[in-house]
Amino acid sequence: MDDGKPKLLDQLRQQIRVRNYSIRTETVYAEWAKRYIRFHLYRHPAEMGAAEIEAFLTHLAVKRDVSASTQNQALAALLFLYKEVLKLDLPRLQGVVRAKKPKRLPVVLSQDEVALLLERMQGVQRLVANLLYGSGLRLLEAPRLRAKDVDFARREILVRDGKGQKDRVTMLPTRVVEPLQAHLEMVRRLHREDLVDGLGEANLPFALARKYPNAAREWGWQFVFPSVNRSCDPRGQGIFRHHLHEKTIQRAVREAARRAGLLKHATPHSLRHSFATHLLEAGQDIRTVQELLGHSDVKTTMIYTHVLNRGGLAVLSPLDR
Repeated sequence: MDDGKPKLLDQLRQQIRVRNYSIRTETVYAEWAKRYIRFHLYRHPAEMGAAEIEAFLTHLAVKRDVSASTQNQALAALLFLYKEVLKLDLPRLQGVVRAKKPKRLPVVLSQDEVALLLERMQGVQRLVANLLYGSGLRLLEAPRLRAKDVDFARREILVRDGKGQKDRVTMLPTRVVEPLQAHLEMVRRLHREDLVDGLGEANLPFALARKYPNAAREWGWQFVFPSVNRSCDPRGQGIFRHHLHEKTIQRAVREAARRAGLLKHATPHSLRHSFATHLLEAGQDIRTVQELLGHSDVKTTMIYTHVLNRGGLAVLSPLDR
């Protein structure tokens, strides 16, 4: 019997949006909730508890052989479902078979390898790759940049709502200033054309669209790297020109690495790893690198001290003595 309450997944999405979580988090959490319900033969989560969650997470590790990060993501989604949607407190989960988390060092390119990679890229993808390496941005942080986030006078980039919903400031490399300014002029012309067509609104974060109704049409809120095509907002807020898709950058980096003949598995995130490592090689202190990367704990940054180009664990070989 319909009691007038929204369906469970609609309640989940509503709670996620109240907390200003991203559309990706919303999609992932909803998918884990559906998989959990299907695993238990469509029983309502309110009828289940810690034992069923433990069984599902153990199944993921043992039968599905998922990674530790995937299992943790499923756990976070289910804890959110129970705590924030169903308003149920769960006892401590102690019977979960945990997926093993491998201890791997990040893939770091040498400066020569970075140069070879960037030389084989062109256009917008090359400009984005230059920012990933030159500013230490994460893959999605570059496409999400707004025009107002780039400060040419101070040579700074403001990264808004980064990992952990934190803002930070990082450097704007001098080498990309001129090409980035030329690129922004083209983007501004595109924005003017959209305005003439009665569009030209950017998808604003959180509730800014309601608070500032005209802000979406302002130049400062437009994406630095907009998509070629317009698309419907996944939350049904209208038609926007979204930012460049991250898969476009991933494909471009992968193809450039292949053409450069690199043996290492180079990805966009390898450029961020290389940014940190090369700064430390140049003598930059680790606390500054931590701030530029946006790490909460310096221990996360310290992993790059193990991949400096000085041989195994930075120890001089007796053969070289």
